[in-house]
Amino acid sequence: MNTKRAIDISGATWLRAGSAGEGSSVEVAMLAEGHVALRDGKNPDGPVLIFTPSEWAAFTAGVHDGEFDRP
Repeated sequence: MNTKRAIDISGATWLRAGSAGEGSSVEVAMLAEGHVALRDGKNPDGPVLIFTPSEWAAFTAGVHDGEFDRP
């Protein structure tokens, strides 16, 4: 049974997080209750990933620790 409730992103303020190359972008929105949304800036009507506060904290900790650095 899925107990997750829907997260409203209709009033989200999207910010460009960076650019991986020409024409590429990721947009991020800070949502209510600490949730974070990510989407493809080239396709703003496409899918949106929603992270819980604990998921986002684990991701950002991994970034700071170099977990995702390329060899």
